Amino acid sequence: MCWHLKKAKEQLIITGPACAITVYADSEVIVQNGTTAVLRCTFDSSEVVTKATSVSWSFQQVWSGASLSIFYFADGKAYPGQEEFKHRVQFVGDINKKDASLQLSPAQFSDNGTFFCDVKNPPDVSGTQGRTELRVVQKESLPQTNTKIVILAVCGALILLIAVAIAACFAVRVIQNRHDYEG
Repeated sequence: MCWHLKKAKEQLIITGPACAITVYADSEVIVQNGTTAVLRCTFDSSEVVTKATSVSWSFQQVWSGASLSIFYFADGKAYPGQEEFKHRVQFVGDINKKDASLQLSPAQFSDNGTFFCDVKNPPDVSGTQGRTELRVVQKESLPQTNTKIVILAVCGALILLIAVAIAACFAVRVIQNRHDYEG
């Protein structure tokens, strides 16, 4: 158990329990558009995890100052937040293991921004939030049309190489036949 200590005119006053909870999150997650992102969030608390432990996730877009509630967990139950995240967010953590991680699928370009994880484990209710910058990027796959062009170019180069080799063999044979004929 933690105690909040105050010092007043050289006297130490114990005022009662007060602990801080520490929340950890990846500072940045980069994910391709249309794939799954895992937003990790773990916490340290001096208190035992109980049904009173709660987790709230919020989101702030890059271009907006407004914060949206996207997920809430309390009393052992998950509660979805904003409609745009309702069917794309899944709780993948384990509160008993001090893990409050979320899965976002599929990630979209509109998800670029900051995700905040806030955990309360009474009486540990003060502390810092976990903060993750999510960057959703374009898929880096080669378009089908370019793939076909590359395959055709390689095949064409191989055919040309074989044709040059056959022509060289033919030329060597012709030269040898001339030497044999002259000789």
